[in-house]
Amino acid sequence: MHQTDIFISGAGIAGLTAALALAQAGFRVTVADPTPPVADGADDGSDLRSTAYLQPSQALFARLGLWDRLAALATPLDVLRIVDTAGDPPVLRDTRDFRASDLGDQPFGWNVLNWVMRRELTAAAQAHPGVDLRLGVGFAGLVQRTTAALVTLTDGTRLSARLAVAADGRDSPLRDAAGIGARVTRYGQVSLAFVATHDVPHANVSTEVYHEGGPFTMVPLPDVDGRPASAIVWMNPGAKAAAFARLPTEELGAIMTARSAHVLGPLAVASPIRQWPIVIMRADRLTGERVAVIAEAAHVMPPIGAQGLNTSLADVAALADIVARAPGDLGTPSMLHAYARARTGDIHARAAVIDLFNRVVGSGAAPMQAARLMGLRAVHGIAPVRQAVMRAGLGGRGPAAADQPAKAAP
Repeated sequence: MHQTDIFISGAGIAGLTAALALAQAGFRVTVADPTPPVADGADDGSDLRSTAYLQPSQALFARLGLWDRLAALATPLDVLRIVDTAGDPPVLRDTRDFRASDLGDQPFGWNVLNWVMRRELTAAAQAHPGVDLRLGVGFAGLVQRTTAALVTLTDGTRLSARLAVAADGRDSPLRDAAGIGARVTRYGQVSLAFVATHDVPHANVSTEVYHEGGPFTMVPLPDVDGRPASAIVWMNPGAKAAAFARLPTEELGAIMTARSAHVLGPLAVASPIRQWPIVIMRADRLTGERVAVIAEAAHVMPPIGAQGLNTSLADVAALADIVARAPGDLGTPSMLHAYARARTGDIHARAAVIDLFNRVVGSGAAPMQAARLMGLRAVHGIAPVRQAVMRAGLGGRGPAAADQPAKAAP
């Protein structure tokens, strides 16, 4: 039986970041994932979503010595522009800018396509002597003991680990094997994710256009073929999203240009289109015997306010901080209790806020639309309130927060 300190099921962005953080703390880490990362955005299975890595997440990557290789691939987000619309076709009612300069000299975040980030983290993990990365091999079975987690992989390999980490997505097989259930809230929405080019430069402004059905978000990317480009996240009722995805690209471009209220000029599809169901999912608990649950195995949130993957990276930072402070307690009940205490309150609070926000933003009811517009103006119009909301969106702490993530949870 192969001996390792930590086994991680899942080599997505969170799983790979966890592997590198835990290996940096001196642990032997084995990572397994049945799906190797794609090398190109046009390949089947590529994740064409992007993530705006907020200041605490960027600080985590910097701590791990990764930011130098990631910075050249990232587009800074200096302004969050909220555009409120109503009617059919959508008519602009108000525009408000939230500026990172109100809080300091750093951008809100840095946007990177998910498949690009996973490619870079895979390369870093493969080069790290403390990480045993097994791609094309998945988790198959778990036996929990008081002293170890005994793991079987799909190729028949058997591992003994002091801690097993479920980072294998919303349908996590490791979480299920540990007997941990999950509760799911479904909205009947689907998000379309793809890259679009446009005439008007984005100027490092991330734009969210509110309208019935859900937000239409344009997050800055590097130019594509010499044209300004943005990552599009477009939420719609499921049937409408499926119908849009089947349209010829020119027809879809005209529809999404109207949906965006023309704020960046004509939009053109510049990549394949991926579809993602919109749900909120929360694991019933974050730990089991010798098991910690992180990232989308622990929580799934709609793509609003860049909270999803940044919340996952907060899990990673908290877990790494806790085990580094007391390496002899790896996998023990006291260590797992400390992780659950550090993360449970924050996860539940963010899920509750995003649930409410999604219902208000996506509503077509006139009273809800009026409340949305009034709320936007009120939040933006009072400087202390505006700054408090922006700080909360960044994690409620500031750029140095990733240095002590376990102490930040409610």
